[in-house]
Amino acid sequence: TAKIDATNNRIDETNNRIDEVRAELTGRIDETNNRIDNVKAELTDKMDEVRTELTARIDATNNRIDQLTFQVGKIAQEMERIKREESVTSDILTRLRTLEQKTANL
Repeated sequence: TAKIDATNNRIDETNNRIDEVRAELTGRIDETNNRIDNVKAELTDKMDEVRTELTARIDATNNRIDQLTFQVGKIAQEMERIKREESVTSDILTRLRTLEQKTANL
């Protein structure tokens, strides 16, 4: 029975060491998980900030594009108006020259 007792003691010692290692590893795992959670939270916050900033920049750029598009449209309308006025002015001048020539021939 002395051998059995010695074997049981060794088994108990081995089990105790296994429990100590398990406890230490569990603590390290918990610590690592906490660090991962903290880093994840920080990165999520940073990503949200960047996303918000990018969305604001995109919105501002879209607004500028809309304003420029509107201005280009107004310029195109104004150019068409000027062309019409030029055409009318040219027509008036042509008629005046014709009248001047007719008047000069009288």
